[in-house]
Amino acid sequence: MKTLYIARHAKSSWDHEGTTDFERPLNKRGHKDAPRMGTVLYGLGARPGLIRSSAAMRAITTARYYAEALEYPAEKIAVDAGMYGAGPIELIDIVATFPDDVGEAMIVGHNPTMHMLAYRLAGFEAENLPTGGVVCVDMDVDTWKGIREARGRVRYFEYPKKHT
Repeated sequence: MKTLYIARHAKSSWDHEGTTDFERPLNKRGHKDAPRMGTVLYGLGARPGLIRSSAAMRAITTARYYAEALEYPAEKIAVDAGMYGAGPIELIDIVATFPDDVGEAMIVGHNPTMHMLAYRLAGFEAENLPTGGVVCVDMDVDTWKGIREARGRVRYFEYPKKHT
């Protein structure tokens, strides 16, 4: 079995004039929510052996907060410029390349793609994957390549407002 944590970046700021979408940082709430969500995930037993993040500033920052809470070395976060603007099929292709000795992995990215990915892999039916939200999907496969054809199940769906 493989477990994939599908994480949307925490709340970002629109207050930095002249900053591109790619460069947008987390806002105050994002800096508060991301560490808290990492702690929630740790309490639920999340222990990813690989974290891959979009190269956008808000995603990388979120991934670093999660890594710290999950006792994952921040310097081992795989930063992937291709995840920014990718669709769910491209993300499945990325995940399919993960090393098979990794049982749990996390990807940190953007909506609507993260929501669509959770739906495609496991029929995730929530109306929205909010900022800072994480969907844990269990896949009954032996290899990451197997997720292309497999149908997973949502183990849990956590988001910041659930824990305020």
